[in-house]
Amino acid sequence: MSIYRILQNSPFGPDEIGRLVTAYEETLKTLGLKDRSDPITQLVARKIFEIGQTGVRDPMQLAQLAIRDLGAPTA
Repeated sequence: MSIYRILQNSPFGPDEIGRLVTAYEETLKTLGLKDRSDPITQLVARKIFEIGQTGVRDPMQLAQLAIRDLGAPTA
């Protein structure tokens, strides 16, 4: 999974990593991405990581911000 490779050497603790993984999974679900080998999942993982570094802690907010920043339509 793309997010784990990015988080492997990050300064985030277990709680933060859990929130980022939840946000990543929610973002993929919302975007309809099921194939974890799809290159777009790497882009999503980087975006979640980037937003996570700004201090946003809520996984759903992280996912919404990532979807917005990636330019995907929202419901």
